[in-house]
Amino acid sequence: MEWKKLLCDDRVRNYKSNSSNDFRTEYEKDYHRIIGSASFRRLQDKTQVFPLDNSDFVRTRLTHSLEVSSFAKSLGQNIGRGIIRERKDPGFLPEYQGYICDVLQCAGLLHDIGNPPFGHFGETAIRDWFKVHLPEITYQRDDGSMQTLSEILLPQMQADFYNFEGNTQALRLVAKLHYLVDEYGMNLTKALLGTIIKYPGSSVEIKKSKHIKYKKMGYYFAERALFEDLQESLGTYGNRHPLAFVLEAADDIAYKTADIEDAVKKGCITYGQLVRELRGYEAKISEKQKGAFVRLTDSLEEKYERALKRGLHHPESNAVQNWAVYVQGWMINAATESFLKNYEALMDGSYGAQGEDLFTDTEGEAMMDALGDIAYRYAFQITPILKLEIAAQRILDFLLDTFVQAVLYFDTERELTEVQRKMMSLVSDNYIAIYRQFASRADKSEQAMPAKEAEKLYLRLLLVTDHVCGMTDSYAKRLYQELNGIGI
Repeated sequence: MEWKKLLCDDRVRNYKSNSSNDFRTEYEKDYHRIIGSASFRRLQDKTQVFPLDNSDFVRTRLTHSLEVSSFAKSLGQNIGRGIIRERKDPGFLPEYQGYICDVLQCAGLLHDIGNPPFGHFGETAIRDWFKVHLPEITYQRDDGSMQTLSEILLPQMQADFYNFEGNTQALRLVAKLHYLVDEYGMNLTKALLGTIIKYPGSSVEIKKSKHIKYKKMGYYFAERALFEDLQESLGTYGNRHPLAFVLEAADDIAYKTADIEDAVKKGCITYGQLVRELRGYEAKISEKQKGAFVRLTDSLEEKYERALKRGLHHPESNAVQNWAVYVQGWMINAATESFLKNYEALMDGSYGAQGEDLFTDTEGEAMMDALGDIAYRYAFQITPILKLEIAAQRILDFLLDTFVQAVLYFDTERELTEVQRKMMSLVSDNYIAIYRQFASRADKSEQAMPAKEAEKLYLRLLLVTDHVCGMTDSYAKRLYQELNGIGI
């Protein structure tokens, strides 16, 4: 792979301003398109860890995305300078340093934009619903025969729903669903779109393998032409864009430190418990990483002692907050060094074949693993969160039940019931416009009639996931209550 192509600033609908007064790069224009979008604003009411939380301190998807954006840009600055300083690549021009920072800054803002309500549990709930119901729901075809949805849909269409991914939805959202002008969505640069594709494979390519490209899907059947275009334009050809590794590292740094900080603030884990957990890990890690791990843990206790000397009312909370910032800086350096050390493998597409990320075999790897495990046990597996997740399951099950029944025969010769028509009136006009645009293309294609029928049915099911993923936590809860007559 080469940077000249990886930083392709073309757009799918190519457009470049002719204004002599516009001195922004194409990537800087991307930034303004993102922060001005309704989809980005909705992240302020989407769960990071604690659903429907009333605290102003605890992070939402919006504040998390801002943090990831900041870390990604910092990593881009360090990596760009390192490539030039160490003369890693004669094809990496000086101006590329600024370009990768801009791309990564934008990618950080976008990386969670496709997530459904209620955090990662929302993704699980959607996957589970389709696994249960696609083989059960029957559909009357144009020829009068009755078949289940799983019998009608192509294998990749089914697998898209069985392996539903917020990352995949992000690509669909920014490339199509943000329907302000036309069906090209935000019409972002190809470099940016390539960077947010975390897994460069389809849903039918997922398999038990360490290789990053087979772990999860990166694009839907509906976006297969877009994916192929991006691969050709960027020169990635089935490999992860090198900047996708950087974005992943920025996300890991942000959520693994923030989850601990938020958990302490919420009282899920105390300062003392955190120290004991970290000290307990010291006996489990390799000698190679132990020195760095011990120094990082020592720094937490040092910050606590400093807070005590300052006479702060909440020295534990202050120590953890300051320590999180310190760890973030440490991890940025570790990921930078890793990128430069593994530069050739990142650029030839072989990095990630064994499941590596930018913290693998670094001094920060053990701490990142420890923080993830501690947060999982103390923040994600507590009773209030589990109760909220059960409630979220009921909300999402109801919404999927109701909207899927409404879309099954939408845009067909079958007449909808009055309730189904009313349900369709609740779906975003933008999403319906996108459905009609691509359903029309399916009609005009050279496919046989059964294949056209299957594709249009698939697009209608996507219309439901598009609509649900566009909801905030509060809106999904409120809609569930209103449609069930709760509180009326």
